[in-house]
Amino acid sequence: MKVMSVFGTRPEAIKMAPLVKKLNGDPDFESVLCVTAQHREMLDQVLSLFELTPDYDLNIMKPNQTLSMITANVLRGMEEVLVKERPDIVLVHGDTSTTFSSALAAFYQQIPVGHVEAGLRTYDMYSPFPEEMNRVLTSHLSAVHFAPTERNRQNLLREGVDISKIVITGNTVIDALLEVAGKPYAFTDDTLRKIDFENRRVITVTCHRRENLGEYMEHIFSAIRDIAEDFKDVEVIYPVHLNPKVREEANRILGGHERIHLIDPLQYQPFVNLMAKSYFIIT
Repeated sequence: MKVMSVFGTRPEAIKMAPLVKKLNGDPDFESVLCVTAQHREMLDQVLSLFELTPDYDLNIMKPNQTLSMITANVLRGMEEVLVKERPDIVLVHGDTSTTFSSALAAFYQQIPVGHVEAGLRTYDMYSPFPEEMNRVLTSHLSAVHFAPTERNRQNLLREGVDISKIVITGNTVIDALLEVAGKPYAFTDDTLRKIDFENRRVITVTCHRRENLGEYMEHIFSAIRDIAEDFKDVEVIYPVHLNPKVREEANRILGGHERIHLIDPLQYQPFVNLMAKSYFIIT
């Protein structure tokens, strides 16, 4: 069976890497890897970490790209790849614009789609945006649904998905996490090297989703600053997303505090090790 795995962002790459590596090592499968590079630099970091080399790279990332641009460029690029390779099934992951567009491209070629991490729902089409609709639409385009949990399976059943087409698999992000956490590692970031993880309560923060921008993000950052003010043994580490709106708010509210450390985004390996050393995680 020829299996084509497609992804384009760092989260997808992290979660698909263990699966692609298994497919690459199994003689029963011909494994083909296609990346869209919806995120370029962050995707390449993960490919390097897991020692994966794509067979196809659409390299679609452009400055200030819109959702429409991503969707159109993936759709056009995937058509060419699918016509050439004619895989027996296309595996997509989760809920990105790459996921939906690749599933649609496969549907146009009448190639079955396998949806990894299927069945997640908030039932609010605008939150998360555009991810909720991406995963709903991908479900309607998929022939096989790999659901992480029983709850995800139930979501799909309520939407009329044939029970024989759903497989509960667990989440591949745990496989990736355990693989990376098991490797020896020492921080190279100057800020992280100076943190006293043994005697301080370190809180790691992530916050960048579109639906949090504005008033919600202001409340979140204000609460984080309050925590640092109220608990003198707390150190906050926030790898700040590259989105200019996020960075502006983070610097305005959290900047200048001696125990709140705003650092650049971390690659996956140091971030896993930071989580492992943290007292608490806010995400």
